[in-house]
Amino acid sequence: MLIWPATLGLAVAGSVGGVLTASLLLLFRDDTRGRVVPWLVSYAVGTLLGAALLGLVPEALGSLAPTPVFGSLLAGILTFFALEKSVLLRHCHDDASCEVHRSTATLVIIGDAVHTFVDGIVIAAAALVSLPLAATTALAVAAHEIPQEAGDFAILLAAGHSRSRALVLNVAAAVGGLAGATLMLLFGSAAPGAVPWVLAFAAGNFLYVAMADLIPHLHRGYVDQSPIRQVSLIGLGVLTMVVL
Repeated sequence: MLIWPATLGLAVAGSVGGVLTASLLLLFRDDTRGRVVPWLVSYAVGTLLGAALLGLVPEALGSLAPTPVFGSLLAGILTFFALEKSVLLRHCHDDASCEVHRSTATLVIIGDAVHTFVDGIVIAAAALVSLPLAATTALAVAAHEIPQEAGDFAILLAAGHSRSRALVLNVAAAVGGLAGATLMLLFGSAAPGAVPWVLAFAAGNFLYVAMADLIPHLHRGYVDQSPIRQVSLIGLGVLTMVVL
């Protein structure tokens, strides 16, 4: 039963921990925060790519043939594209690139809840294979959550919420990670053969977020304009996944 507390702890670290770390960024001056968050976005790209291609996909290929693995990965990419088009997911790492109003703030909370729920499923699926894989997956989740939540905080504050209320709303949405992890542990125990499929599907999630959400922000200069720093931090993120 060690897997239960370990997995739920990693789910908290990946989702709630990301929110709390992002909230600490509010203590910094705007110009300082404006420099740090872009660095975190580049680092998150590397961790997501590394976790997907060096961790989740190889584990899935250990149990399934290439065609079902990459078919499930493709399904993951298309699913998260559809979710984002239907505004059930909304990514914003820089409030300057997002329109801010009350309805946007509501979508931020809904999107966070859906996203952390999925993240919890991903972490738990990795834990059913090995706890080290779950740990690297949780780190990739947290690395992405920190700049995302920093952007979400900025949107909620611009929409008129107080700092304390913005924190409460983001923590409440992040609890979805625990629900997702619990559901996946129950499902994985009942149907262990489905775990490799979930890992491949989750890799599609990570690849979509990294390549369709974060990298375009870097290209457009929304969050950083130094290509050398971007590449270096992306490489550092990938290296982190390799070392761990």
